[in-house]
Amino acid sequence: MDFGLSGRRRLPTAIKILIAGGFGAGKTTMVGAVSETRTLRTEETLTHVGQYVDDLSGVESKPTTTVVMDFGRITIHSDYMLYLFGTPGQERFWFVWDELTMGALGAVVLADTRRLADCFPSIDYFERRETPFVVALNCFDGARPFTVGEVRQALNLEPEVPIVLCDARRRDSGRDVLITLVEHAMRRGVTPVGTMS
Repeated sequence: MDFGLSGRRRLPTAIKILIAGGFGAGKTTMVGAVSETRTLRTEETLTHVGQYVDDLSGVESKPTTTVVMDFGRITIHSDYMLYLFGTPGQERFWFVWDELTMGALGAVVLADTRRLADCFPSIDYFERRETPFVVALNCFDGARPFTVGEVRQALNLEPEVPIVLCDARRRDSGRDVLITLVEHAMRRGVTPVGTMS
């Protein structure tokens, strides 16, 4: 059997992407919906102790919270292997963001229009670090619809930052958001870190 490199097929380019946003915006759901593999989740049950720390307005029925990260993987076209890292949403867990961001091509800021202000910290974080990002409006049932223009104005976003509608529960919707991010990052001249070996 020949294990030489000459006949080896080209491996996909590995791309690290963050899925960020406020508490309860749908980050864990999105990573789970698009991942080809079983997702790694670091969720803990919300308890009465957290009621003094976490604002559950609008997400009162949420039983768990991510405390470190969610992790999943998806192949786009066979040329790109996307590694997805869902960030924790609450401020008390933001200390892990710097580690998660290292080597990332960009980020999806998942926004819940019922709690739009919750995505400001994510936007600020990526703007300060000049990390390419897109804003994905997660279309929750019963949420008041806003136009892209209204959201852009409310979040004070630059015109070049893409805003897309999505349903974090649907694989195809999440995939389209990820493609939009990769294309946006490449237009900004950011290239993937390297090829898998």
